[in-house]
Amino acid sequence: MHNYIFLVSILLVTYYMVIVKRLPALIGGFRLQSLFLFLITVNFAFSEGETALYIIAGLIFALKVILIPNFLAGITKKIKVNDNLGLLLNPQLSILIVLLLTYLSYLFTFNVMPFTDRMQSATFALTLCVTMTGLFIMIFRLKAITQIVGLLVMENGLFLLAVTMCKGMPFLVEISIFLDVFISVIILGIFVYRINTLFTHIDVNKLSSLRG
Repeated sequence: MHNYIFLVSILLVTYYMVIVKRLPALIGGFRLQSLFLFLITVNFAFSEGETALYIIAGLIFALKVILIPNFLAGITKKIKVNDNLGLLLNPQLSILIVLLLTYLSYLFTFNVMPFTDRMQSATFALTLCVTMTGLFIMIFRLKAITQIVGLLVMENGLFLLAVTMCKGMPFLVEISIFLDVFISVIILGIFVYRINTLFTHIDVNKLSSLRG
């Protein structure tokens, strides 16, 4: 029952991230989404009696709930970027597209990859929807930092799939993924900072003028 509530909460937060217009709200949405991912992982760790899952849950909380959102918020303040996300699509059209992605995810899962357990089917469809929504954020939001958040949302969707469907990936694989994600965010953050220093903005749409 708790997992069902957490899964629905992740989906609702994902929808929220699509309709927000400000960067702090988007980062806050990622933090909240990661918090529910942490709670799901703790719940699975308790039900499965897996010590490794407790460690992974701790890493989720430390990196995705605290360190990475704080790092992105700090970069945003340091470069004094405009809070507006630079929307290619307005929130109303964006939520309609993501709702369509949700429907297609469930259609694909229940018709192409049916599971014996209906809850497993719903969970797989939700993780697919979260992953595609992360890709949507990367494509249709112009600020470079929002594309970092979109990448992190995609990773949350894939990790949610691993926890709920496979009861977690091998421990060393999960640790290496966390390190890769953390290092990637730091590198991308520095990259964004350098873009802003050199070109006074982080709107990736404006970088097209640099093409030879």
